[in-house]
Amino acid sequence: MHSGLRSFLSIICFSIALFGQQDSHVNAREELNRGVVAYRAANYEEAVQHFENAIHFDPDLKMAHLYLATAYAQQYVPGIDAPENIQMANRALDQYAAVLRQEPANVTAMKGMAYLHLQEKNFTEAKQEYKKVTELDPGDPETWYSVGVVDWFIVYKDVETVKTTLKSHSENALLLSPACRNLRITELPNLEDGLAMLTQAIKLRPNYDDAMAYLNLLYRLRADLECGDKKSAAADRKKANKWTDQAMASRRKRADDVPELERK
Repeated sequence: MHSGLRSFLSIICFSIALFGQQDSHVNAREELNRGVVAYRAANYEEAVQHFENAIHFDPDLKMAHLYLATAYAQQYVPGIDAPENIQMANRALDQYAAVLRQEPANVTAMKGMAYLHLQEKNFTEAKQEYKKVTELDPGDPETWYSVGVVDWFIVYKDVETVKTTLKSHSENALLLSPACRNLRITELPNLEDGLAMLTQAIKLRPNYDDAMAYLNLLYRLRADLECGDKKSAAADRKKANKWTDQAMASRRKRADDVPELERK
């Protein structure tokens, strides 16, 4: 074949491939936009189909993976162990993972994974993901708060499990129980971590009343784990009450700051 003809055919083939690639990108964007419209209308099944189509046309389209993950997550119902419900959460996690394979520091995907793990009560995984986000975006108070909430869930679950085995249900039942020492060794690191996380959240957002409310809860748990030291337990409960008062005061102030027209 003449070299000139070969060059001409090569150009033609390249052009056809380029136009095909451009068509795929256009189709992917169109499907993504249709999916967003369906998603905003809460038509999640339709949205899923459009986002899947977008990924078919352009597997590297991160926004399609993120929206698809969110659409799956919206259909997941926490606390329901039905296989199709669990599958919905797993599909969402798979899509978040696909984004992280392309962009390991994608904060949106990490937050999505962390939140789903929390909803599934996979506390260790949730804490790991939220901790990564605090390293990547240390100025976000909500992520520090989320780690503190996960710490509370971890400690509360284990403390309540032990409490159900005790004969007494008094305020100091666990504090005076032989079971207290081992539980303190296990749970104190998570408890102290939670206090530190929530304190940082309030440092970043001084009126963060939800974080104050969880500080109250964590100090009450720490009082349970003072193990024979009633004085320290009383001091922890005093701190808990202080944070309750501060949370209520912050909420009242926020309500007072709302313009009167918005309250009506």
